[in-house]
Amino acid sequence: MIFKLLIAFVFSFGNLNTTNDVDLLAKSPQTTYVYVCVSETAKKYHYSKNCRGLNRCSHEVRKVSITDAKRKYSRTLCGWEK
Repeated sequence: MIFKLLIAFVFSFGNLNTTNDVDLLAKSPQTTYVYVCVSETAKKYHYSKNCRGLNRCSHEVRKVSITDAKRKYSRTLCGWEK
């Protein structure tokens, strides 16, 4: 009996959620992009393309997601931007 009441309760109130897919997309965090120097010796990522720590890069400067900067390129935040 209790099980039937619980099932009825779940089904009767389960459709009260008014959030649609557009609302979920609007509330999701936006991807943060950073800049990395594509060099074997580079170790940092930068929020600004004009960061003084990035000025010394003589290789390609690439705009990547912060996740890629940390995982794919193994970079940490530049000391000038802390």
